[in-house]
Amino acid sequence: MTWYTGPTLLEQLDLFKEPEKPTNLPLRLPIQDVYSIAGIGVVPVGRVETGIMKVGDKVIVVPARDGKGITGEVKTIEMHHEQVTEAIPGDNVGFSVRGIGKKDIARGDVLGHVDNAPTLAQEFTAQIVVINHPTVLTAGYTPVFHIHTAQIACQITELVKKINPATGEVLQENPDMLKNGDAAIVKVRPTKPLVIEKNSVIPHMSRFAIRDAGSTVAAGMCIDLVKKA
Repeated sequence: MTWYTGPTLLEQLDLFKEPEKPTNLPLRLPIQDVYSIAGIGVVPVGRVETGIMKVGDKVIVVPARDGKGITGEVKTIEMHHEQVTEAIPGDNVGFSVRGIGKKDIARGDVLGHVDNAPTLAQEFTAQIVVINHPTVLTAGYTPVFHIHTAQIACQITELVKKINPATGEVLQENPDMLKNGDAAIVKVRPTKPLVIEKNSVIPHMSRFAIRDAGSTVAAGMCIDLVKKA
């Protein structure tokens, strides 16, 4: 190809700029699992999505067992079997927290700083795209939402409007149903306490997949929410 004078594939890969990590956003670390390790105590593990976690930080994990959150202090952080003083977005870490027991927290909870706690949503407004539903999707449908590490049944309480997925133009107000390929704005109410963030605030914690009967029915993101009291 004598007409091509650009870089090779490998050269082009080296030219890509590494995306900036969202260290300026509030700390959000979804819990993947919780272990008890002899000599250390309770060790939650997870990946930092946004913000920075440091040894000595005062943190809160929500919703936790009581649905309101539990606080503690980060004692140690370990990554790849080495102790570190801080963890940044993208880091998969295990850490110990003073004041939190193994039965207090579980997979699906989210850790943040006490002065900027993760948001518990009473209900939220979402923009979704229906990917593979066997029939049609209507108000009252209650599938499982996969949001970060949480898997919680949520009821779609209202179909607000059908929109053009490319432009956002409103195609129909208050549609009766949605079928495969439709994009829409809907209102959602979780059946259990759930942490989710607005896409305009912390996009990394706003996205979700909707699954039912072993297949992905739809996907979307939270665009507005009502905080749980």
